[in-house]
Amino acid sequence: MNKRGGPGFTLVELLVVIAIIALLMAVLLPALNRAREQTRIIACLSNLKQWGIIAYLYADSNKNSYWSGSTVSGNVGFWWPSQLKEQEQSWKKNKIWFCPTAKKMHHNENGAQLGDLSFLSAWGIFTNCTNTSNQACMGSYLTAAQMPRLGDDGIAGSYGINGYCLNMRGTTLSTGSQNWRTPDSKGASEVPLFLDALRFDGWPEDTEGPALSEAAAWDGLNEIKRYAINRHRGYVGCVFLDGHARKVGIKELWKLKWHKQFNTNGIWTKAGGVVSSSWPEWIRGYPDY
Repeated sequence: MNKRGGPGFTLVELLVVIAIIALLMAVLLPALNRAREQTRIIACLSNLKQWGIIAYLYADSNKNSYWSGSTVSGNVGFWWPSQLKEQEQSWKKNKIWFCPTAKKMHHNENGAQLGDLSFLSAWGIFTNCTNTSNQACMGSYLTAAQMPRLGDDGIAGSYGINGYCLNMRGTTLSTGSQNWRTPDSKGASEVPLFLDALRFDGWPEDTEGPALSEAAAWDGLNEIKRYAINRHRGYVGCVFLDGHARKVGIKELWKLKWHKQFNTNGIWTKAGGVVSSSWPEWIRGYPDY
């Protein structure tokens, strides 16, 4: 008898209720996670759309050409963010620098590394790069005299431009003849402009492969690894040269027209003969293109 005057729960009934709650959680949690990820990718694509607008407005005011890079570096295309307006340049003022899944910077203002590098890390913080003791500024291919100043706050983010869209001419990375440079280039709907990335720029080639592991994406000079990162469950966010934005499969990156001579049927595509075993394990289960 229940001394409080009402029916009580037996142990069996309590276990049944707990089991039902556990079952409901098991069913609902994946759906909730998918909903959260959908929210993140929508926010990511919104940010990238805004970067596409910034790029278009810059080109519209500069003879239909995108940024050329630091003016102190001989117009080689490096450090293009130095040409942004202060409001756009600053990582503190301009929140569209950051994908919702990658907001934690991997270096502070003094160039000290903040924890382990991850594909979920944002690049930066880059500040006044005339100070070559700042390790975040190294590897730029520029001399100390050529390093640009990057505003009062510096720059940091988790998106990067396709370097072949910059108005580069005669550089160590490109002869310039394969660059797009303008928003009205032929085939603009297939040309990536801004994407999820581990640096603010990159120059991928069709022969380059993915990182051997997700954690190795930061290693080496392989440029496509800067973009082939698993931030959105097999996808990355991308805005194209014509202004439309969508999520792109990680393996689909090898099918995009990064530059005019990029082989979209190269060795990392189905048309080029890639097979499942060619891919590192972390990317193997995602769709081929």
